[in-house]
Amino acid sequence: MATTPTRLSKQARREQLLDTAAAIVRTRGADALTLVTLAEEAGVSRPITYDHFATRPGLLLALHRRLDEHHRAAITQALRDAAPGAGEVARVISTAYFACATDMPEIGAVSAALKGSPEMDAVQHELTDSYAHLMATALLPYSGLTPRALRLRCVGVLGAAEAIAAELNRERTTGSEAVTALTGLIVGGLDAR
Repeated sequence: MATTPTRLSKQARREQLLDTAAAIVRTRGADALTLVTLAEEAGVSRPITYDHFATRPGLLLALHRRLDEHHRAAITQALRDAAPGAGEVARVISTAYFACATDMPEIGAVSAALKGSPEMDAVQHELTDSYAHLMATALLPYSGLTPRALRLRCVGVLGAAEAIAAELNRERTTGSEAVTALTGLIVGGLDAR
């Protein structure tokens, strides 16, 4: 008995396409991700992928935002569950940051594929601002700095975190060493009360 396929809502179809896009990047790299390969892998017509993302950069940006949302949700939950204390909050932030680098390698590949894109530059600034705000909010109770000064230090720490993540991805350090180093930088920059 033949069944007719269930038609997905627009949002459900978008989620399916983004799941497929992430799988393509994870298994074959960001260069393999195009609107055509996405349509083929997802088993949909090409116009459907174009309707959702319009261009390859549009697809890459949507995937990057989705991966970042998953990462942000994980760190937010980890911070809710963290024991109080500057060291513990800094360790949770550090662990979550490097988990993103190791558990979601596709985010780095997507980001690299978008380098030089004006849209990606704007997204990167937005994500850095958002992440620095999340960090500063979590660390403020343990800092003697003004919120503005603490946020600026968090931006600086994020730059350091990116450099440490590069070392981790090049296998020049371990995950444990990376977490310890970033935790130390965070705690050292708090001007603790």
